[in-house]
Amino acid sequence: MVGIEAIATAFGSRLVTNTELEKAHPEWDFQRLGERTGVFARPIAIDGETALDFAERAARKLDDGRLKPAEIDAVIFCTETPDHLIPPNSCVLHQRLKLTTNVAAFDITLACSGYPYALMLARSMIDGGAAKNVLVATADTYSHLIHPGDRATRVLFGDGGAVSLVTGKSERFRIHDIMLGTSGDHYQRFIVKAGGARMPRSEATREEHQDKSGNIRNAESIEMDGFGVLSFFNTQVPKAVRELLAKHGLDMKDVDLFVCHQASKVALEGVRKGMGADPDKFVIDIEETGNLVSASIPVALARAEAAGRIKRGQRIVLCGFGVGLSWGTALIEA
Repeated sequence: MVGIEAIATAFGSRLVTNTELEKAHPEWDFQRLGERTGVFARPIAIDGETALDFAERAARKLDDGRLKPAEIDAVIFCTETPDHLIPPNSCVLHQRLKLTTNVAAFDITLACSGYPYALMLARSMIDGGAAKNVLVATADTYSHLIHPGDRATRVLFGDGGAVSLVTGKSERFRIHDIMLGTSGDHYQRFIVKAGGARMPRSEATREEHQDKSGNIRNAESIEMDGFGVLSFFNTQVPKAVRELLAKHGLDMKDVDLFVCHQASKVALEGVRKGMGADPDKFVIDIEETGNLVSASIPVALARAEAAGRIKRGQRIVLCGFGVGLSWGTALIEA
């Protein structure tokens, strides 16, 4: 059965604490920010460090018998912070790992919902006979997209990546089902307006503006409608999880662990309460990682396993949600 055979992770080389940020921004209420976000430190990429580097480091951690380059049939790289506009990160990672030439390699540009989407693609390729072993890389450096004066995003996001080896004969984290969704009507609730073909970067796009909450941004940095995103997903995510479980004749009490995108503490608590999920079955692990975007779910899953929270045979629900607005839920078995 198709499953996630192994996960490895890598993070930005610099750990930035709230104490350090408070020295630069004493006017920010870090007690309240810590309580709401749940983040007290986050890994940040140093100069010259990219999402591609994180994926390569993570992949090399799997090069211990689990990752045999000659057996990889496809590379899927999920990122919104690629090294280049052209070529895709997947092709450069293919070169760095010295994979064979009969490998399909492509990128997808999704963020916090990207892991379920990438798993769906990997599973479909394997079920369709196009691949047996797929390397799924999820990595981002959102620090490159954040204005240093934007309190809403600066305290929240970390930089990091994960690589998941998805195989057709996995004995662990077997994928039973995945369901995906999109609400394009709300795309502007999380957006970087400049830098693409619609609005090329210019002197004008670097002009700063301040919102009503005092956050400083420009058109080249992330603009997040935090309340709008929260309110949408507090309703949509529990609904999506219930639909997935109902499809298999299950309900919330039948799930042993929920591993959602680690958006923020307040977002996770809202989603959990909307689900009616037991707090003991719900992973909130964001204090020292921050929101790791596309890498959030695999990192949280790997950390939960390392902490002894996962036992063989348990039902686990994965749920990603974010940019697009988009979401994805997966039912897996440990």
